[in-house]
Amino acid sequence: MALLEIPLTLSEPFESSSGVVSHRPIVLLNLEADGLEGWSECVALGAPTYTYETTYTAWRVLTEIILPGVIGMDVSEPASILRAARDVRGHEMAKATVEMACWDLAARSEGIGLAEKLGGTKSTVQVGVSVGMMSSLAELGDRVARYVEDGYKRVKVKIGPGRDIEVLAALRERFPDLVLWADANSAYSSQDAARLKELDAFGLQMIEEPLAPGDFLAYARLQDRIETAICLDESIVTEADALLAVELGSCRVVNLKPGRVGGLEASRRIQAQLSSAGLSVWCGGMLESGVGRAHNVALASRAGFDLPGDISASRRYWECDIVTPEFEVSGGEMAVPAGPGIGVEVDVDRIESLAVRKAEFN
Repeated sequence: MALLEIPLTLSEPFESSSGVVSHRPIVLLNLEADGLEGWSECVALGAPTYTYETTYTAWRVLTEIILPGVIGMDVSEPASILRAARDVRGHEMAKATVEMACWDLAARSEGIGLAEKLGGTKSTVQVGVSVGMMSSLAELGDRVARYVEDGYKRVKVKIGPGRDIEVLAALRERFPDLVLWADANSAYSSQDAARLKELDAFGLQMIEEPLAPGDFLAYARLQDRIETAICLDESIVTEADALLAVELGSCRVVNLKPGRVGGLEASRRIQAQLSSAGLSVWCGGMLESGVGRAHNVALASRAGFDLPGDISASRRYWECDIVTPEFEVSGGEMAVPAGPGIGVEVDVDRIESLAVRKAEFN
């Protein structure tokens, strides 16, 4: 068992209201048992701009607390692996790293794909693309046009105060029929309700996480005031969060990221809970490499993920991914890998050559 950190450079900087990301520190877990390997990726970012978890905190929690307790455990039931973390409060991204590698390993041991192991029924999944802030409206429009030509089913754009109404108006004028989402990354407050109400004019399918994460009452009040569906992202970390959002009417849509909620088993339970309550669910992304993307595609193959996810092609973010074959988009859809486990081959030699730190457990 080994934990490795590699630095990857994005093919182009990605800007949102919370900052610009040009480089991505990626923590990968290689879990071994019975001659097989399972791979996963920790989705924590380098800085605490999305949640309090970072690659630094995840590395400490994994190497000092969780992974030493995993050695020798039965990995045939992936959810049970987290018994090693039962006394760890929070740190769902670190926990998910272990659980998701175990899912890959368990699927490989059965000779089936991860999607099948998770109960997935789709051979392809619909995908959308997320577009960061640009220096000009013309540049943004041209970038969106390129993705529309590439066949993406919908486009999500980053917005924030002062970079919202003008941006959305320009895009809607140029692309009147485009399925358009907006992502605010918590850039607004309840005092901005009137401005957010103005966004109803642009026919957005949803606006994602406009307010502070976890303020479910404020979200419920805002959803009552605006026509556009609110989508929660960072706010949903646990099953209890999902239940509270449903009970209060805080949103109509949820962006479900397995690495954020503690893994694939938690994702399955949360999705079932939300779908039964009539909410729409889609699978988000965290600028993952192909390892994390493979897990997301497998999850999105399940019934109930009814909107295009943020599961863009590898080349959308990386000049060269760390898996073969790289993920591609055709006609707005991405094929679900059919091979055992995550279904793609991990470039171990490249990972080893890029690794800036490594911890091994025997």
